[in-house]
Amino acid sequence: MIRIENTSDLAHSLETLIGMDDIRWKQRLNQLKKAASLMNEGLDISSPSRIEQAGLIQAFEMAFELSWKLLKDFLVSEGFDVATPRAAIKQAFQNEIIQDGELWLVALSDRNLTTHTYNESTADLVVDSIKSKYSPMINELIAYFGAYECD
Repeated sequence: MIRIENTSDLAHSLETLIGMDDIRWKQRLNQLKKAASLMNEGLDISSPSRIEQAGLIQAFEMAFELSWKLLKDFLVSEGFDVATPRAAIKQAFQNEIIQDGELWLVALSDRNLTTHTYNESTADLVVDSIKSKYSPMINELIAYFGAYECD
């Protein structure tokens, strides 16, 4: 007899039994591709206005959120127990899904900062980081899973 402690345990057990975990990360990957495309489109603006910068930061926040959830969904489908962004990032680094765990943790910190506050100098720094580090980081993740999906 299987003992179910709460509804989330039941949902997880059912999803595992019917292979939903495998489907979920693939759906998340498709959502991430769309969000990253929007973020990359924002990066093409040569001299963004403040509102365009805010839109780029919002696109980064969406892409980052989908990125860590993709990692979580994939890791869960592989049998790992991860629930938070930090745990997903650390496990993904240990499994060599991502190459620079520290950069991912800095991006998490920046995502948290921009989600809860607005400051022009912080926004400028985050936009620079999106251009130079975070967009390539997210695009590498998409490429990793794109290749994995084709196997």
